Amino acid sequence: MNPVDIFSDMRHQIIWLDLKPESTLNLVELAKKYGVSRTPVVIALNKLEVEGWVVRHGSHFVVSPLTINRMREITEIRAVIEPQANIWAMYRMSPEGKEKLQGIKEEILTLDDAVVNKDIVRMDSKFHNLLYAETHNEQLYTQLTNMLHQYLRFWLTLPAQIQKDKFFIEHFEIIKAIEEQDELRLRAAGTEHIKVSMDEMTAAN
Repeated sequence: MNPVDIFSDMRHQIIWLDLKPESTLNLVELAKKYGVSRTPVVIALNKLEVEGWVVRHGSHFVVSPLTINRMREITEIRAVIEPQANIWAMYRMSPEGKEKLQGIKEEILTLDDAVVNKDIVRMDSKFHNLLYAETHNEQLYTQLTNMLHQYLRFWLTLPAQIQKDKFFIEHFEIIKAIEEQDELRLRAAGTEHIKVSMDEMTAAN
């Protein structure tokens, strides 16, 4: 396995908490797991460190901790960039993108009341990833998905059940604004969505 694939696999595990925050990463064990020497693992870990997924503690790497201060910093950036990204997505959205957005809307509406947090978070990720992709701006897509994935880790650590009807209120408002090509409504809905997300995480911690 090459360093890029190792990086992608480890990032996925960190995002979905298969690798827990603040857990120590054993270089020898990782090399054995991926069937490679230590070098590709170190390259992958260095890239994970650059993107903020792991931190170096002496000679070891540790999965980045989850802190409210970190989320506040990410929220400040996201609150500036994402509402504009949603607007670009609205104007640039392909016919296929519009069909996918309607599909996501239907999926949310048909979620069972007993749906678990992980599936709610997966749906949230699917929704945002589509909007980011429909900006047709690769740099923006990369930055926003990285910030979103940090949010996902926080949502997945919440001990209480996420209330799905409350959680998806702004999602429907964003979809409605896109359907009506209402830029002001879309900007307001996107801003409110980010604020509510941060408020919920702050209250839970």
